[in-house]
This record gives sequence, C-alpha cells and structure tokens, in this order.
Amino acid sequence: MGRVGAGAAACDGVGWSLGVEEEFLLVDRGSGGTVADAERVLRDAGRAPGIAVDATVQPELLATQVEAATGRCSTLAGLAHQLRHNRRRLAAAAGELLLVPSGVPVIAGQRRFTVGERFERIAGRYAGLVREYQACGCHVHVGVPDPEAAVAVVNHVRPWLPTLLALSVNSPVLHGADTGYASWRMVEQSRFPGSGVPPRFSSARDYAARVGRLVAAGALIDPAQSFWLVRPSPRLPTVEFRVADVSIDVDGALLQAALSRALVRTALADAAAGRPVPELDEQVAAAAVWSAARYGLDGPAVHPLLARRVPAVALVGDLVETVRPALIETGDLTTVERLLKTLVTGAERQRAAGAPTEIVKMLAEAALQDGDAG
Repeated sequence: MGRVGAGAAACDGVGWSLGVEEEFLLVDRGSGGTVADAERVLRDAGRAPGIAVDATVQPELLATQVEAATGRCSTLAGLAHQLRHNRRRLAAAAGELLLVPSGVPVIAGQRRFTVGERFERIAGRYAGLVREYQACGCHVHVGVPDPEAAVAVVNHVRPWLPTLLALSVNSPVLHGADTGYASWRMVEQSRFPGSGVPPRFSSARDYAARVGRLVAAGALIDPAQSFWLVRPSPRLPTVEFRVADVSIDVDGALLQAALSRALVRTALADAAAGRPVPELDEQVAAAAVWSAARYGLDGPAVHPLLARRVPAVALVGDLVETVRPALIETGDLTTVERLLKTLVTGAERQRAAGAPTEIVKMLAEAALQDGDAG
C-alpha cells in the first residue's frame, strides 16, 4: 500500500538487476501489540549511514508499519548484505520497540493512519477495508526497462505466483488467534478490487488501458495502485512481484528474489522464442492463490494449468525445474537448492513458537538473523 522505493532495482541489464522492499510491524516489547510510531523510527533510521545511495526507508498506510527498500543489486550476496543492513538499521531506530516481520499483527495494538494526502484518499476510498490493514509483504523488483517486454513477462509468470506465495507464508496468527490460514495477509489483500493473478494483456497499451478503466471506475486511487500480484512497476523500469508475505528472515527474501529473477529470465527467453503465453482460467487461478494462502507448503495446492489438486511441494519442484537454466545462468542454483532444503516457512515457525507473546519474540529475533547468499 505504500510508495515504491526509489532504490528498488533500477536496471542495468535486462532481467539481471534485483531490488527488494520489505515491510515490518513496530511492536511493543512488553505487550507484543503494534505501536503507531513509524514517523519517529523512520526519522531516526534516515539519519543512519546507508550502504547504497538509492536505498530508502519509508512509511506505509498505517503508522504501525515501516518499509525498507534496497538499492540495485546484481548478486544475491550483495542483496543479502543490503537486506541485513536495512533490517538492523530499522531495528536500531526502533529503540525500545521491536521490528517484527509478520504478514499481519500477531497481537492487536494501536492503529493510526499515516499522515499524507494520498494515504488519506486511500483511507477514505476503502473505508473499513483498511482500518485494520496492517499487512506486510516482500516485493521483488527485477529490471525489465522495455514496457512491452515487461508485460510479456507478467503474462508468462502468472502460473507460478501461487507457488511463490506458498513458499513465503508468514501470517497464520491474527490478534492472538490462529486463523487456520498460512497467509492471512493474502486473504486480506484479496478483498481489494482487481487483486490476485492479473489477466493476460495484449500489449503495454492494453495494460495501461485496463488500469485506467479501474481508476475511472473508482476501484483504484490512481494508476500506481493496482493490486495485482505481479505488474510492470508504475515508477521504475522493473517487473514487480508483490505476492510474498514479508520473510521471517533474510534467507526467505533471498529465495523469493532468486526465483523471481529466474522466472523473469525464463519468461524473456520464452517470449523471444515465440512460445505461447500459458492459458489460465481466472477462477482456477484464484483457487490456486486461495489454496496457497490456506495451506502454504503443508498441504494440497491447485495446479493453475491442470486445474486439479497436487501436493504443494510438487509444484515447488516443477518451478525449480522450469527455471533451472536461468538459475544456472545467474549462478543462483546452488543457493536456491540449499535454501529450499532448509526452508521452514514462517507460518510453521509461528505455530511452533507457542503463545502469541512467544511468537512475537521469535519473529523479532529471526528478523536479524544473517542470510545465506553463498
């Protein structure tokens, strides 16, 4: 819901550059409830020395949230370095508060909209839909400066969006109660008009026209506010993946970044070779997103192309095989295989932690763990 950071992956080489935006909750150390103190935290974080000239920290819709965007990166090692720095920078600025990477608040607390004309318009337009919308995601940007190529990429990667979500699930507990979902954040996001897997677009002009119609219909505030899970960025020369919950640790963000870049490179190759865009039934695609949000990796998934249930882990294997040549080309295959081998989703870790206060403590500690980009 916040602004796209200026540092999120401007592009040098097509399908090579990476940037990641991460959203976090500010939480009281004692109660575990959210605290609306983003203005102070961002002010203090802004005074801290940065490691990339285009890295940013910025507000979100609710003043209980903060966002950090990396600068442009070309390697996972460089990205991990910036992600770790940004997390530590925000945690230090938070002071007595905890920086918590959870897709939704584990424990209820304060809520207050961030001051600003655009935030006020969003609050007025969506009313009750956003009063408690403290959803935190992980957005990955991959450099694709040509608008037509960006739209082609969006068309080709759509079948894999539910699998990226299943890998990222990190929001099972809301306000002290288990929702039964692995990603309640995605349930909340699906309430917005035009959310979910995007339709197929015939061209960049068609994409712009469809966004424009949603704006004209009053469903969107402006053309920068589409809710699709992947899109050509409205402000940067990138394709932006917006499907994942915020990662419990840096490793999860690295996995999303590596797979997203590999999907982009695979899509570019498919488009260049004239391979057809996968045909998706919109209702089946929506069911696949729902199933990923419901079960994560711990249960069935819906195969978007075959329109039937399959094990979620089988789709992960299919995804890796599909993008294997791209992962080899970028040098990321070994890292991805290692991260997948050791992956325990945030939803699993939250449920294993026990009481809500213990979940918050675990999340705050995990947020600052080092990532593995080797």
